[in-house]
Amino acid sequence: MFKIRTSKYRHVFCDPPKQVSTHTGFRLSTVTGDQQYIKASTKYFAVALFGGGGAVYVGRHDRPGRFVQGHTPTLHGHAGAILDFEWNPFDDTMLATASEDTTIKLWSIPEDWEPIGANGQSKKGTDIEESLVDLVGHAKKVNLMRFHPTAANVLASSSSDYTVKLWDIETSQELSTFSEMQDLCQDIVWDYKGDNYATACKDKSVRFIDARSAQVGNMIKMAHDGVKGVKVCYMGQSGKVLTTGHSRASGREVKIWDLKSLDKPLHVEKIDTAAGALMPMYDADTDVIYLCGKGDGNIRTCEFEDKAPYFHKLNDGFRSTVPLKGVCMVPKRGLDIMQCETARLLKVTNEQGVQPLSFTVPRKSDAFQPDIYPNTASNVPAHSAQEWWGGSSKGPMTMSLNPRDKSTNGAGKAPKKFQSVATLSSDVKKLETRIRYLEGKLDAAGISYDKK
Repeated sequence: MFKIRTSKYRHVFCDPPKQVSTHTGFRLSTVTGDQQYIKASTKYFAVALFGGGGAVYVGRHDRPGRFVQGHTPTLHGHAGAILDFEWNPFDDTMLATASEDTTIKLWSIPEDWEPIGANGQSKKGTDIEESLVDLVGHAKKVNLMRFHPTAANVLASSSSDYTVKLWDIETSQELSTFSEMQDLCQDIVWDYKGDNYATACKDKSVRFIDARSAQVGNMIKMAHDGVKGVKVCYMGQSGKVLTTGHSRASGREVKIWDLKSLDKPLHVEKIDTAAGALMPMYDADTDVIYLCGKGDGNIRTCEFEDKAPYFHKLNDGFRSTVPLKGVCMVPKRGLDIMQCETARLLKVTNEQGVQPLSFTVPRKSDAFQPDIYPNTASNVPAHSAQEWWGGSSKGPMTMSLNPRDKSTNGAGKAPKKFQSVATLSSDVKKLETRIRYLEGKLDAAGISYDKK
């Protein structure tokens, strides 16, 4: 499997996580499905908790420790179980949650949120129960969500009603609906600029959809012959797409497709005969792929190249006997750059909680290594939802990862903050009280004014 070549990332390694760096104590809601069960921003991560009320635990990367049921503060407000969640790429404190109750809710995590203390012990606090925005439109449970990679406040969601909806969360308006799927959506991903998105369906088809017109532009009718779930990944700006699935003989495989000709794959890579679905974590900056399989202990690493043989093996990846249940990648802006950390995956396990897996390129120098850290996507959107919907097509705004340059290229600008209805109502009441007080002062002084 995979060819070997010289590469800057050839010797990338990941040491087993230490117990003091893990997040433990919670009983997770890992329902059957195609979800990752964990998502992360540069500051926080989120996992759905077992039990009623749609509870989510939001933890801080720098506060590992033990969750205590009934003591550690959580986020909850749905009437059903949480099936997926997603962090806003332009606001590290905004979380979207999708539920069996057919709704999507947007939440704001307070800047001083600290459910676990510096000593690793649970801290008593106030639960987050009030959402910023509720998006209502799907007829059945909402299974998957993805934020737009370049436009502010645009969200895609798929549901068991076999539709994909695009939302402008700032106005709480539905932008478009795609309803040509014949079965349940197993994956949904945006392309590099966010002009199109791809859906992998239970009918074994992968559809490439124009996001604005909600029309199918192209299609892979039979991505993989097996009955297991299919995952899709756009390979940056190369014009290639990666899919993972099972063969007719139930062997796991990875395929590379050319978007200009989808009649047959450019390359098929056989992996093994394990049963768990493969989840590819792709770093578009470095072209490194982290192949994670549900139920696997090991994580394979390889490098993508836009020519045959397409895949090149990197070191041994991460080896473990602890099976993986879910996984996500921490945004590049949240890594320990000066320790040459090129990727960090959060691994969900059955018995050992959430483990951070730090992939590092060995270097002797303590200085910033520009050759392994190309510019990455910043936290500034390239355009607004209205501009994008009007036809604007731009790649992500980028920033340098050099600690001395991170304030340039627009990085670090404060995102627009949403406020809940209750917060606005409270502010209005305070203003009304102040107005009545000032009017009383004017009346007492005998000063006339317009009372309309």
